[in-house]
Amino acid sequence: MPRYTHHFVEAQDEFMGFGWNRETNEDTVICYLQMFSDDALMQKLRHRLTDEELEEIYFLINRLLRTHLNDREYHRLFLKEPHP
Repeated sequence: MPRYTHHFVEAQDEFMGFGWNRETNEDTVICYLQMFSDDALMQKLRHRLTDEELEEIYFLINRLLRTHLNDREYHRLFLKEPHP
């Protein structure tokens, strides 16, 4: 069974756009991130992204994870590690 899922984007049939309201913004960001991380798209983009763009993506994600998850959540939700 896969450890990671992208069910939200597959089930989302509501309007996607940014700037309407908080809920729509949240849903749109979830969809964009799930669409962006699609394997086929990433295979196409990975060699086209500059070193600076790769660094920017990496550090943005790490900053958000450190800011909003505690250590237990990080290991359980992001790394998908069983926690003792």
